[in-house]
Amino acid sequence: MYAVIKTGGKQYRVQEGDILRVEKLDAEAGKKVTFDDVLMVGEGESIKAGADAAKAKVTAVVTENGRGQKVVIFKKRRRKNYRLTQGHRQSFTSVRIEKIKE
Repeated sequence: MYAVIKTGGKQYRVQEGDILRVEKLDAEAGKKVTFDDVLMVGEGESIKAGADAAKAKVTAVVTENGRGQKVVIFKKRRRKNYRLTQGHRQSFTSVRIEKIKE
């Protein structure tokens, strides 16, 4: 069985046992997290979407909190002696899907 959940402004297709990185959540490693915003749930021919899927819940366990690789932003205007370098590291939470409950 799989489900499509929405968290952090993105949608993810998940199954039990999957490990995925989502936008930073307010939970420490080892804590349980419940995703209530389920868009679709089902398997094969029996698929529920919309109001039927809104009743479903997906529970997960936080495995780690961290920060991704640095993204370098470099701006330059030629012949103007203008150079600007910035960096950004996005925070993430890694979760393992435990159970999909219809």
